[in-house]
Amino acid sequence: MNQPIRPSPELIAVVRRWNDAVHDKDGAALFNMLSTSEHLRYQGSADGEFWSGSLFRKGFPDHVAEIPEYDWQEHSLEAFECGAIGWANCVATLHFASNQRAMVHRFTFILHLEDGVWKMVHCHVSNPIPNMEKLGIEHKALDALVAAAREGFRQDQREGMASVMFTDIVNSSAIAEMLGDRVWTDAIQKHFELARDAIEAQGGTLVKSLGDGTMSSFPSARTALTAATEIQRRNAERPDEPCLQIRIGIHTGDVIQTDDDFFGTVVNKAARVAAAAAPGEVCVSDATQLLVSGQGDLTFGAPITVKLKGLPGDHTVYSLKW
Repeated sequence: MNQPIRPSPELIAVVRRWNDAVHDKDGAALFNMLSTSEHLRYQGSADGEFWSGSLFRKGFPDHVAEIPEYDWQEHSLEAFECGAIGWANCVATLHFASNQRAMVHRFTFILHLEDGVWKMVHCHVSNPIPNMEKLGIEHKALDALVAAAREGFRQDQREGMASVMFTDIVNSSAIAEMLGDRVWTDAIQKHFELARDAIEAQGGTLVKSLGDGTMSSFPSARTALTAATEIQRRNAERPDEPCLQIRIGIHTGDVIQTDDDFFGTVVNKAARVAAAAAPGEVCVSDATQLLVSGQGDLTFGAPITVKLKGLPGDHTVYSLKW
């Protein structure tokens, strides 16, 4: 039996305690209010402000400590719950004493009932002004935490060279809306099965699915390119509808793995390279292309210079001819 969705005064109180803890820089309270799940997520407005899991939980109090003093004016706050899941959205103006700026911020929260206590599992902060312009600072605490993790990873972690691949279905939202949930769910499941088969056949690991795409890791650039080629070929040969177009991006470099997840700049760049790919294209970074250059069965188009969101400077990418 489906549980009803209902307004939640309890979650309004929880979110207000959270907002007060951020304002007061109460690191202990913030740490305790965050879920212990590795699926914990945080999304900010600035490029690169996407953090997850235990690293985020440990580092968020330091992140908050960097925020200059401000006054808080809440404009709206509403919250809802359905069983063990709750969510809330809040709009407030923050007045910063350091530069006398006043800016509207939008906050969304997803909460999960864990052992009888509501815990934050997703937080999203949105405002239209970059941190440097808004606050006169760039947050670095979480970047430092990730750097420290690279130097002192646990025994159940590993680091080393890997090729990270992202796949993405083009115009998935429009296709899903046109087909309806049942047909779309069946189509996306078949695509994921196709991708998993191609990835695992080359010794790769399907790290996660991302709604309408995948993230995977390979021990070599060549195996990643072979898997990408197989995904595109098999997808193009599928006789059934809908006809999905896939974009694929690959980048190679040093990564850290923890609890079956990968993170670091290699992952960020691989995702951006995928975003730069055209429908039906396998787009690879110059580092990946260099590792397989000279191997006659792999051919590429001419190098292309692109901007990659969140990454400074110009970047060279290649299209794999599959």
